[in-house]
Amino acid sequence: MSDRLPPLTALRAFDAAARHMSFRDAAAELNVTPAALSFQIKQLEEHYGAPLFNRLNRRITLTEAGQALAPGTANAFAALSEAWRAARRVRESGMLTVTAGPAITARWLAPRLFAFARDHPEVELRFAATLRILDFARDDIDVAIRFGLPGPEEAKLHKAMDIREWVTPMMTPALARDYPTPDALRDAPLIHQDDTAWMRPPADWPAWFRANGVTPPAMHGPHFSQADHAMDAAQAGAGVVLGRGSLADLALRQGALVAPFSIALVPNAHFRVLCPEGAQARPEVRAFLDWLAEQVAAMPDHAADHDLIDAADVPAP
Repeated sequence: MSDRLPPLTALRAFDAAARHMSFRDAAAELNVTPAALSFQIKQLEEHYGAPLFNRLNRRITLTEAGQALAPGTANAFAALSEAWRAARRVRESGMLTVTAGPAITARWLAPRLFAFARDHPEVELRFAATLRILDFARDDIDVAIRFGLPGPEEAKLHKAMDIREWVTPMMTPALARDYPTPDALRDAPLIHQDDTAWMRPPADWPAWFRANGVTPPAMHGPHFSQADHAMDAAQAGAGVVLGRGSLADLALRQGALVAPFSIALVPNAHFRVLCPEGAQARPEVRAFLDWLAEQVAAMPDHAADHDLIDAADVPAP
């Protein structure tokens, strides 16, 4: 058997069929007919000199040779795709794609972006606001702003910034007059945020009441799946939210919300600003990272007005 590589189209057909374990589904992915895909795989098997698939009744399986070939083709096409995306990003110099959660995008980034656009008209900025963790290579992401706990993949990334988060009750000035103490807050309409329910240890309403030495009330009130919606409800006077300092910055500065109680909880989750290692040297990435650092440095230190307690130090129920 010759070491000469078979046609790339035949290897592509094999890779798709090996992933789907279906000629029909592989053909749909590659936008060809099942007959055309079957022909390409047949060409590959003739080039190899033996079957790579077992054709069974209504299904296929890989032969021993097919099992040996599949991981290498999958890795090769993944590497080709990543290299192609990297080459496209070089050609599309000046385009910058940033991913962040919907809340930080709506309440922190969006109100400030006019300054970046004014100072960097050469950069075309695109945002992917999602709670899903996007892949830098697969999803063409240049910079990610993530909230939560770092995953193992982040060890290979460049961390441009690490930002502490804290939470404390926030409400309109009118509601603050009605509920002047933590004990009085037991009777307030409490707003709940389901997007932080995963935190362990929790930094939620029961934890905040216990940190104040107050028995938590029954947990009634509206639930929101996204923090920015919960903050909007609080600003409208619908209730009291356990607000996050970063998301509430502008509302606190403008007086739309107040944070009248001294105790704030610090969760183990925090913000990280990440990019692929080496990407921080690209002019558009560097400009955005520098701008982010300036914006964070310019924020008032609202946390200085509070006694910060690590959520892990709050007494258990």
